[in-house]
Amino acid sequence: MLNVMNHPLITHKLAQMRKVETGTKDFRQNLDEIAGLMAYEICRDLPVKEVTVMTPVSECKTFELSKEIVLVPILRAGLGLVNGITDLIPTAKVGFIGLYRDEETLMPHEYFAKFPSTMPDAVTMVLDPMLATGGSAVAAIENIKKRGAKIIKLVCLVGAPEGVKAVEEAHPDVDIYLAALDEKLNEKGYIVPGLGDAGDRIFGTK
Repeated sequence: MLNVMNHPLITHKLAQMRKVETGTKDFRQNLDEIAGLMAYEICRDLPVKEVTVMTPVSECKTFELSKEIVLVPILRAGLGLVNGITDLIPTAKVGFIGLYRDEETLMPHEYFAKFPSTMPDAVTMVLDPMLATGGSAVAAIENIKKRGAKIIKLVCLVGAPEGVKAVEEAHPDVDIYLAALDEKLNEKGYIVPGLGDAGDRIFGTK
């Protein structure tokens, strides 16, 4: 299922990130804030369990999360979404997956992976700011499933229809969360209007 978060605060902060004149500091800050706002909505349906706690006054029947949260950023740009989410969910564990694209076949290949052992029983959020062609997201999700992940949410900042379609066709059981669904991909595979290369803008590289 595709979820586009048309929230005024998210849209406002994303507008600041889209501006070509926005520098690394403000780009990162707005990304952190958007990630936290998105996480609040994404966590709305997390499973809970009933518990009894003791308040300073009496016993209280209430609820706690029943599953761990695992964040898996797709290196390197996915790292930009981690801080904003862990600020809201400080108990979340973080795994990592790195992919490179073969220049001849254009197929993504895994070059690095490190995951918590609890991932098969956790809610796993795959993080990547840009959902362009969808190739990296599809491959990352496939590799994560091979490690036992069952409940997977793909969290991206900006997506193109082509990328959304690719993920939906390859992994119909994965929910997709976007701050914005943009118009299309251009001939170079960049999202239009997009916000440029997210990794370069997060880390100040070219």
